[in-house]
Amino acid sequence: MTTLLLDVVTTAAMLFTVSAGLMLILGVMKLINFAHGAFLTVGGYTAFLVTDAGLSPWFAAPAALVVGVLLGLVVERLFVRPLYSRPLDAILATWGLGIVIGQLITLAFGREVQFADSPVSGAVAFFDVSYSAWRLVLLALSLVLGGALTALLYLTRFGLNARAVIMNEDLACGLGIDSVRVRAVTFGLGAGLACAAGALITPLLSVDPNMGLPWLINSFMLVLVSGVAIPGLMVASLLLGGAQVIVSTYVSPIIGGLTIVVLAALILRINPRGLSRG
Repeated sequence: MTTLLLDVVTTAAMLFTVSAGLMLILGVMKLINFAHGAFLTVGGYTAFLVTDAGLSPWFAAPAALVVGVLLGLVVERLFVRPLYSRPLDAILATWGLGIVIGQLITLAFGREVQFADSPVSGAVAFFDVSYSAWRLVLLALSLVLGGALTALLYLTRFGLNARAVIMNEDLACGLGIDSVRVRAVTFGLGAGLACAAGALITPLLSVDPNMGLPWLINSFMLVLVSGVAIPGLMVASLLLGGAQVIVSTYVSPIIGGLTIVVLAALILRINPRGLSRG
């Protein structure tokens, strides 16, 4: 039972970490970033390159964060910003961009599966069981991430400007807030978080050009259920991620893989606003 509970909370932590960047972009920019999975894959390959070069695996996530922020700023400037007035076209642009990034990764690395070293290997004694040390580290990092994002949005000038843009962008612009800059920083930060998440989950998984696709689908459903709010995303990750673990353990891993999508559809059918009003 202890192992099952640890699987539930650590899986929820992984889902929260992967979904945070997507939620940030959707909350501030009202844009569904379908390139989120591709950014996550870029983070996975960044971790592979860092460890393959002989550097410490602890550098993988910071390096992926920097790569993701720079990539996100470039993408926002070249592809997303010209389509601010056409949100549907912007969504389609991110979808196409995700495909292009996936193909470029395939050209560069092939379709072979790659592996990255873990900063922490092996298992540690936790209560009465021996459990993966890296999954426990991920749990702690997800709590830090949740606190950092909350502090960013509610304790900083950028967060104040971002919340003003979320509530009423025209009024925010009238008050002198540079909404274009807020959007650019948000997209860069969201892409950086996606890449960092890819690097963080890589020690538990293999790296391949399509690794981001299943995470994109689950993240999208979790963000919708969360009501685009950090507390809601934490609760959604725990409830739906926990259900996925339980179904995978006691029923079937295949059915478990569908659990988040099915439960999210049911929750949104009952309450279209999700678990939080945002």
